[in-house]
This record gives sequence, C-alpha cells and structure tokens, in this order.
Amino acid sequence: MHAFTITPQGPFSLAAGLSFLKGFTPASYHDTAPDQALRLALPADDGHSTVGVEVRQVDGPQGIVEAEAVVDTGLPCERRTGTATETEPVPSFPGMDAVRQQLARILSLDVDGSGFPQLAKGDPVVAELISTYPGLRPVCFHSPYEAAVWAVIGHRIRMVQAAAIKARIAEHHGQHVTVSGRTLHAFPTPLVLRQLDRIPGLPDTKVERLRHLADAALAGDLNASQLRAMPAQDALAHLQALPGIGPFSAELILIRGAGHPDVFPRHEPRLHAAMARAYGLSNPDASDTNRLADISNRWAPYRSWVALLLRTHSGA
Repeated sequence: MHAFTITPQGPFSLAAGLSFLKGFTPASYHDTAPDQALRLALPADDGHSTVGVEVRQVDGPQGIVEAEAVVDTGLPCERRTGTATETEPVPSFPGMDAVRQQLARILSLDVDGSGFPQLAKGDPVVAELISTYPGLRPVCFHSPYEAAVWAVIGHRIRMVQAAAIKARIAEHHGQHVTVSGRTLHAFPTPLVLRQLDRIPGLPDTKVERLRHLADAALAGDLNASQLRAMPAQDALAHLQALPGIGPFSAELILIRGAGHPDVFPRHEPRLHAAMARAYGLSNPDASDTNRLADISNRWAPYRSWVALLLRTHSGA
C-alpha cells in the first residue's frame, strides 16, 4: 500500500460524501463498516491499471484526507517482468501522483472550494442547501470512461437494473482488489472491455457502443483534464460525437465524470423542476431553460456543485 494525503481547500466532509454514495444507485456502494472510511476499486486513468484505495479524513470535516492505495497493472507476473515487444509493450506502473490526482477529482478535491460558502450571501436557496449539506461536494464517477459506460448501460432501462448489470460486469470481468481485507470488484479497464463480445442483459447494440467507448478512452477522447480544459460547449460537442452519447449523457460525462465544477445541466428535467420549486417559479419561467440558466449564473464558479445539492435535496 502507498500512502498520500490531500488537503481540502474550503469545506469538505468525507462523511457527507459517503452518505451521498450510499444513496447513489450507479455507485452500488454497500460498505457498511462503521469506521467512516471510503473504500474503492477502480480502473486507473492510464487505461490498463486497477487501483484499490482506502480514504479517511483526519480531525473531522475540513480535515486532511489520508489515503492508502494499491495498484495492479492487471498483467500476469511473467509479463510484468518480461521484455516488452513492439506489438505488446508492457504498460508502465502508474505513479502515486497520478492516483492521487484521480482520487482528488473523484472527490472534487482538485477544486479550490474556499469561495463556495460565499455563494450563500446572495442567494437564500443556496444558503439553505449549504447549511443542510455542510461539506458535501460532488462525488464523481471514477473517470469520464466509467461515466460514459454508465450512460450507455442505463439508457432507457431502470437505474436499479443498470446498476446490477454494471456490477456483474465488474465482478466477472474486472480486477479484484483487496483493500483492508475486503475484496472489491473494479469495473474492467478499457483494454478488457473492448474484448467483450456479449454481456448478459445488454443488447448487442449497447455492447458494440461500449467497445467503441473503450477504444475512445484508449485514444484519449475521454481524458478528464483535456475535457475540462476545453470550453464547456466544445467539450459537450466533442462527447456527443461518441456513439450512444446524447446531450444528457454528455453533460453527465463532463460534470460527473470529468468533475467539471461549473456547468449548468440544460438537459435534466428533474433538476429544473427542483430549481423551479426552490426559487418559487411558475410557468413559463419554471420550464424556461434559459431563465433557469440565468439563475444558475449566480452560482458560478460552482454551478455543478449547487446543482448536485439541489438534486440531493429534492431526491431527484
């Protein structure tokens, strides 16, 4: 295990994030240990390695976040120590700095949140949300790759059904990582997913789209840093060029996969309904996306964060 720390900038509560995860169906997070530690297994951003990580927060909310991680390249021992060939190079072991950056993104700790409480001063709705959910930041998908996979799996089926399919894929095809004596099942890396010809519960069309997404991830088209560096509209257009990714899914990938902190979701009717209730809007303003987007400008540069709090508060 390799240890590292992350120092939150601004309010952050790991306990609040854990509570959110346990109610977030796509996460399928069922760790019931009473020690308030977060344990995850995930495909690393490098596309071939799998990471197991245990995270704790020291000294309560706003304290330093401590993590221990183990990384598995997913290769047989003889290949890890053997000589690479031109056709099958042995992937390098990802550095702990890369793992730290990925974990920070997952927990939205790669964003300076020190200005977030200031939003409460000019907006009573935001003030109530911050008071109700102190220290809650978005807990993201492990990567844009996993967010895109979820979008395809979950398209036009019940969320619970989609979560069960995703969990089975992880159990049958992903790396199994032991973290603090617990065996966790990571979702398969893009290198593995692109090899699958059939997935029980999914039609062939979705399986083909998943393979294309795996190829896109390996080609760098789902790189979190690059997506966040683009203007939001350009990033969304780029994502919609991928197979099976429409406007709603593109926003999901950018906001909850790449961890972009400042995008207002224009294609989430449940969020819009929650906004209308919270701000006391009636038609036509309640259904006017441009009007809602104007309101969300008050939340900059944390529009994604406030949207999450609104959805959480409304149960959307």
